[in-house]
Amino acid sequence: MSFQVEVAARSADRLGECPLWDERERMLWWIDSRWPAAKRLDPSSGALMMLVLPEVIGSIALREQGGLLAATKSGIHTLDPASGALEARVDPEANRPDNRFNDGRCDRAGRFWAGTMSDVKRDPVGSLYRFEPDLTCTKLRNAIIIPNSLAWSPDGRTMYFADTNRHTIWRYDYDLASGAATGERVFVDAGSGRPDGSCVDEEGCLWNAEYGAWRLVRYSPDGKVDRTLEVPVANPTCCCFGGDDLGTLYVTTATQRLTPEDLAKQPLAGSVLALRPGVRGLPESRFAG
Repeated sequence: MSFQVEVAARSADRLGECPLWDERERMLWWIDSRWPAAKRLDPSSGALMMLVLPEVIGSIALREQGGLLAATKSGIHTLDPASGALEARVDPEANRPDNRFNDGRCDRAGRFWAGTMSDVKRDPVGSLYRFEPDLTCTKLRNAIIIPNSLAWSPDGRTMYFADTNRHTIWRYDYDLASGAATGERVFVDAGSGRPDGSCVDEEGCLWNAEYGAWRLVRYSPDGKVDRTLEVPVANPTCCCFGGDDLGTLYVTTATQRLTPEDLAKQPLAGSVLALRPGVRGLPESRFAG
């Protein structure tokens, strides 16, 4: 399907990721994992704020009591959105100096989930962790290459997770009371596709940014392709719903490894895109700790 694609924030992010709509402040947050930086856009004025960070960052989450949670090269931190200061909280992989955190998201009960990966080789040495509000950490899965696509159904009873380099999105039965993810099965076999970040709309469909494919894919709850949306960049990385009516789909993108010739053909690479797909999203879950 064809939609008008607009530019929400013109940028040249090396690896834009993890867009989050803060419905309280009416602001859009996202990161440039490789700059590294956290960025905030006020869509009403176009004002852009950037927090330069000291190390590679994989994801952020809104906190119920204010501020942000940040998953970085050296573990989980709180992030002060005013100063950009990071305060270390927990590092479950301090013994793996080549690993870093990548995609992360909160479940509908306020737990934070995030996966790790090697930042040196594409070897299956990453893991998936669940962090309780007190930051007690539990490892749920290992042998991951690139963790992505963490998302939950509207009722919170289904969890989604992908390994980009395995071209697969899985689904799990999810217990909101305990945070247990069980019954892993394939939700989508993407073939040659590379599933990156995802979000879920109010109808329970999963929107996935397919890295390298110039498109977003909307999957119905039974894993069938519902529609595809072409975008003017090769590497969309993640998406979220935002705006006052949660009807705008924001899409982060990347410029990493693009040649000058590639960039000439896709001048919006690295920018945050926006489109109106005709469905609405859900408020972003916040970390309860």
